[in-house]
Amino acid sequence: MNKAQLIDAIAEKAGLTKADAKKALDAFVESTTDALKNGDRVALIGFGSFAVATRSARTGRNPQSGAPIEIAEKKVVKFKPGAELSDAV
Repeated sequence: MNKAQLIDAIAEKAGLTKADAKKALDAFVESTTDALKNGDRVALIGFGSFAVATRSARTGRNPQSGAPIEIAEKKVVKFKPGAELSDAV
């Protein structure tokens, strides 16, 4: 499902226009992004939670030459599905 299909589904299930559904989805994405930038955790009961984790620095290998390379530490977004989502899938 891509963004346009998700907007269509939200509009149909919530009885909204596609424009209103797009605004709602964009607001959700923006709000979630802002919260994660600030180091907060976003938890949606039954669906799951988004959190920021730090992936430590490590040594990797260049696939072409096999030479070792240093991969820097970075922050990544983790998603942990909730019980209801896990049971539904």
